[in-house]
Amino acid sequence: MTADAAIRGIREIDAQGSIGLIGSEPHLPYKRPLLSKGLWLGKSFDQIWYGTETCGISAFLGRTVTRLDLAEKSVTDDEGTIYRFEKLLLATGGRPRRFPFGGDDILYFRTVDDYFRLRTLTETRRKFAIIGGGFIGSEIAAALASIGKDVVMIFPEACIGARVFPGNLCRFLDGYYRDQGVELLSGRTVTGLVREGDGLRLALGETGEEVLVVDGVVAGIGIEPETRLAEAAGLPVEGGIVVNDFLQAGHPDVYAAGDAASFFSPVLGRRMHVEHEDNARTMGRLAGRNMAGEASPYRHLPYFYSDLFDLGYEAVGELDSRLETVEDWSEPYHKGVVYYLDQGRVRGVLLWNVWDRVEAARALIGEPGPWGAGDLAGRL
Repeated sequence: MTADAAIRGIREIDAQGSIGLIGSEPHLPYKRPLLSKGLWLGKSFDQIWYGTETCGISAFLGRTVTRLDLAEKSVTDDEGTIYRFEKLLLATGGRPRRFPFGGDDILYFRTVDDYFRLRTLTETRRKFAIIGGGFIGSEIAAALASIGKDVVMIFPEACIGARVFPGNLCRFLDGYYRDQGVELLSGRTVTGLVREGDGLRLALGETGEEVLVVDGVVAGIGIEPETRLAEAAGLPVEGGIVVNDFLQAGHPDVYAAGDAASFFSPVLGRRMHVEHEDNARTMGRLAGRNMAGEASPYRHLPYFYSDLFDLGYEAVGELDSRLETVEDWSEPYHKGVVYYLDQGRVRGVLLWNVWDRVEAARALIGEPGPWGAGDLAGRL
């Protein structure tokens, strides 16, 4: 997604320059959020493609770059092919965190091929375990339940989205998912998996005495920014590939963007990396424009969104349930705004079934405050 946005950013300024796209997946760029959302709700598969091939590129797919030589300004792929560049973008994304057991029997939902594999499994199988109560886990659980599958969610936290949502909303979500037929095993960890015929036997807890047998297992336990190529080349890495305001990654001709990049947010006053579509697209486009000769700083505060059955939300800034929260509900847990504060300043805003308020939320985060509960009632 970042690569496609960068290519389009380049083309906005340079219509003729040669662009090479090297990707380890065998597919051209696609809209990743549809894999866990719209495709399960009837959207056409044809809608996932960006049409990157229309931008005048040379695509080298199914290739993984294994070496970056800054002195020679070249990269080498796993087949030994060398590509030379004037400007390089590292849009390497992230790799899923994995368990030390289970192997290929656990589906780490990340790519379009993962979607195909899970979709095929649902055609003949009934019961699925989802490991993880975060973004991917909650979305995949909702998707599978919506097509009539038996779904069990397993996560170590007290409730769904516990790291992001305030306690009351988190507990409401648990009840909401149960009402949709999803079984929840909260406060549990998966400690082992073995195949038994056509089934998969999961061991839960340190002793492994609690057992669950299912037909398929999907894990959504986060990703690690893919920084190994940058690190081996001596580029700065700290929670992602460190970029400056212009998205240069420690070298004037090397840029990074998307999930892999660690950027400084002037509004929040800290370095961060964001694993969501808005950041991938906005940062990718600016990186492309800067590679083609523009010199604009990245000042964007990304937003993210999710759909959970009939509920939906958009969110901006820093959402951390450990922060002070102020809840402003017009319909408790069905429509309202949650503000996340630190020392009287708004750090993040959750727009729960509230739409078209992202820009207003960004503006509020940019204001110094101090804010209290009374100041925020009805604000958005």
